[in-house]
Amino acid sequence: MNRRLQMLVAALIGVLVVAGCGLGGQQEDPVPVAAQPSASEPENIVNPVIESEEPSPAPTTAKPKPTKSKAKPKATPTEDPNNFQLPECAHREGKKVTKVKAKAALRAAAAKKYWPTSAPTLTVPSRLVLATAWHESGWQSDIVNCDGGRGLMQVMPDTEAFINQRFEQSYESTDYRQNATLGANYLAWLTKAFGDAYFKGKYDLSPARCKSHSSMCLLNMVIAGYNVGRQPVDDGYAAKQLPNPEYVDVVRALMKSCYCDRY
Repeated sequence: MNRRLQMLVAALIGVLVVAGCGLGGQQEDPVPVAAQPSASEPENIVNPVIESEEPSPAPTTAKPKPTKSKAKPKATPTEDPNNFQLPECAHREGKKVTKVKAKAALRAAAAKKYWPTSAPTLTVPSRLVLATAWHESGWQSDIVNCDGGRGLMQVMPDTEAFINQRFEQSYESTDYRQNATLGANYLAWLTKAFGDAYFKGKYDLSPARCKSHSSMCLLNMVIAGYNVGRQPVDDGYAAKQLPNPEYVDVVRALMKSCYCDRY
């Protein structure tokens, strides 16, 4: 019996050693485990900082408004396209005025009533006065031409004397304003003379009354008479031909379109 008991005890000890209860054996290092947060201490949560890129601007479909450019001021002409060259026998005398002043004087002269009693409806078109003066002098007030014509309207000495006597005036062609008046007054006298003689007292100087620049209408006859006088035009009317069609054509063209309009 004792021997059986000894053998049973020995077997029991062997079983305990094999089970690893630490008795006489080596235990492997334990694997560390992260400590779990305690319920009594709140978890310190930090929100991560996310670096955001600046958004790219969205493409626009609207077209940019064009910048309005300021209109350039109208340049005053510095060269005369008609190239008025004085002949050697001509000279300059008296006061030279600007084209702006010359234009104002010519317009004022055209606005006058030269026959207020006998022909109150007779008016000299401003366009006729401006074009005639431009063709005669280029609106130069200080020109004395070879034939004695003077100033803006190239008034001849005989014409000056006739107008002053006929209308009991004392205009002087040396003054650019009175020069313009002398020229316009002479145009008015020619209008009445031809209107009474050939057009039954009608004084319509409208270009619409003329079939062409060379027809024997009142406007063409007045322009022709300013250049050559009344008698050659009377003779031309009998022959049904203007005595100076080239001169009339130039003035008529200037009435329609003139470089002087830039002033």
